[in-house]
Amino acid sequence: MLAVKHELNQSEATEFVFRVFTNVPELQALLFTLFLLLYLMILCGNTAIIWVVCTHSSLHTPMYFFLGSLSFLEICYTTDVVPLMLSNILGSQTPISLAGCGTQMFFFLTLGGTDCFFLAIMAYDRYVAICHPLHYSLIMTRKLCLQMVLGSLNLALFLSLQLTSLIFTLPFCGHHREINHFLCDVPPVLRLACADIHVHQAVLYVVSILVLTVPFLLIFISYVFIVSTILRMRSAEGRQRAFSTCSSHLTVVLLQYGGCSLVYLRPRSSTSDDEDRQIALVYTFVTPLLNPLIYTLRNKDVKDALRNSIFRKPIFHWR
Repeated sequence: MLAVKHELNQSEATEFVFRVFTNVPELQALLFTLFLLLYLMILCGNTAIIWVVCTHSSLHTPMYFFLGSLSFLEICYTTDVVPLMLSNILGSQTPISLAGCGTQMFFFLTLGGTDCFFLAIMAYDRYVAICHPLHYSLIMTRKLCLQMVLGSLNLALFLSLQLTSLIFTLPFCGHHREINHFLCDVPPVLRLACADIHVHQAVLYVVSILVLTVPFLLIFISYVFIVSTILRMRSAEGRQRAFSTCSSHLTVVLLQYGGCSLVYLRPRSSTSDDEDRQIALVYTFVTPLLNPLIYTLRNKDVKDALRNSIFRKPIFHWR
């Protein structure tokens, strides 16, 4: 009860503001326009992926079910961050309450963690499709796909809730604290705490390993088997098609895991808030934007479906 009362009192008293990118009005307007256009492109690109997967029966397979789910996740992921970022980018520095900051952090971590788990699931899907093609339909059933998606979401929810709850039991000095970031991310918020944060840093590293390192190792192992199988294929066309599909996925993996690892797994002494903010722009804007572009430009099935789906009636069929 005392802890809850302390958190409520602190929530009423403490507010955060985000540090502006620049105080030059012309640059503020330019950045606002740039980030707004990028956000709209992310919404349009990922919505197009979801639409074409839902309306084209040839894409009603596990691979494209995961791709559509990933696109939906990217929309939610950026929407959690960008609207508030745009409202502050013009220099107004609108305060955000402690509860509001905690809510944004929770959803950001949940959606980001689920994103990482999804990429591991997609690697497993490619492993089964390429290494065990005759058993693919028996292994990748609709029930298993739904279980993996829901399992990823539930695991991310659990880890994010534990980490966010732990961080916001810390005391924050003063009434008006400035976060050197454009969102309530874990590292910059921890820097504002007026208490020893070694335990919190250790928990952050453990969660980061579970969300980043473990899935990445699973992806790496999957691709060792995938590449070995592809190299043994006799058909040059089959090898090219398999490499094309896998390279699209690997590009997204490297962008997502690379950027997140630089923020969450590097020692705190070797990082700064400015570096974290710059890297965060990559997995907040670049990865969600490139995701639909990579999968449409390098995937013949999606390109064909985009051309034809407008003229086809939506018929749902799970192959």
